[in-house]
Amino acid sequence: MDIDADVAGSRPVGLVLARPSEVLGDEPYFHELVAGAERVLRPLGRAVLLHVLSTRDEEMACYERWAADGHVAGVLLADLSPGDPRIALVRSLGLPAVAISDPVSGGGLETVWTEDDLAMADAVRYLDDLGHTRIAHVSGPSAMAHTLIRNASFDATAADLGLQRVRIECDYSERSGFEAVMGLTDIDEPPTAIVFDNDLMALGGIRAARERRLAVPGDLSLLAWDDSALCQLALPPLSAMSHDVQGVGALAARSILHAIEGRPPGMVRADRAALVQRASTGPRAAIS
Repeated sequence: MDIDADVAGSRPVGLVLARPSEVLGDEPYFHELVAGAERVLRPLGRAVLLHVLSTRDEEMACYERWAADGHVAGVLLADLSPGDPRIALVRSLGLPAVAISDPVSGGGLETVWTEDDLAMADAVRYLDDLGHTRIAHVSGPSAMAHTLIRNASFDATAADLGLQRVRIECDYSERSGFEAVMGLTDIDEPPTAIVFDNDLMALGGIRAARERRLAVPGDLSLLAWDDSALCQLALPPLSAMSHDVQGVGALAARSILHAIEGRPPGMVRADRAALVQRASTGPRAAIS
């Protein structure tokens, strides 16, 4: 069936985010994702219907309402967890769905995957090439599948390279990144380089380094995930693992249109994040 002739007409595509609104308001990632999706959907008379809710239970109830009243043509699922109950729910409701996730966590749905494992390995090797032997990972919540994938890749790559490593789990907020780096700089052998799972936490890292009177990158190198204007405008500008988030959104939109058509699910591989080197990373200091 041709997409334009789809019986769902111009109904929107739903996206529900169960994250603190104060973090989502500051973090550019989902704004870019929606912009990329709408770049594909708008010419077809569709849009993204975005709801921000407080809990996963509220999110599940939202899908049930949408399915009952036929309000959306399909849904995009983000922030998947292992064994995510949303997968079984959307199937039982008959909602076409696409998971922005690795194929295993996607549970047989159409998935759009950014190969976070390979990108994290690239990040660790980059810090190793700069001479850092003690590194840290300020991660997002471990309930999320992509966090677990990044964690495993960070650990495995650091172990292969013989690097000392430590991790602190945070909540993506600037404040949590600040507190993580304040704690990391208090340990007996503090890291000389830190990878952050988003840009906001890396900004918190810059603030903590300033509080500790540590030079960035002279004393401490900081590397963010998800490049953004926040990274570019930071002082110093943040090195980042950059990927085309709008491109991911566009791939997700094309995939959900295919799911609405009834095509068999598969996996779409997005370009993985690539290093953009700026002023926040540099060689390990001679004395650390």
